Amino acid sequence: MNRSELIAALADRAEVTRKDADAVMTALAETVGDVVAKGDEKVTIPGFLTFERTHRAARTARNPQTGDPINIPAGYSVKVSAGSKLKEAAKGK
Repeated sequence: MNRSELIAALADRAEVTRKDADAVMTALAETVGDVVAKGDEKVTIPGFLTFERTHRAARTARNPQTGDPINIPAGYSVKVSAGSKLKEAAKGK
């Protein structure tokens, strides 16, 4: 399912226009992005998903073509965890 299909499904289920559903999806993505960028708290949608910023330490990796070591600097990443209701849905329950 791509974004436009998701927007259409949300609009049908919530009985709102596609424009309104798209506005809500955009606002959700921007809000989650802003909170994760700050890094001081995580966003939790109970039973569904949790988004949080994580710190990745500097490390040494290998170039897969040449085998030469590559230094990868420390940085930040995003951790997305599935909630209990989403996990149960994936199991088909």
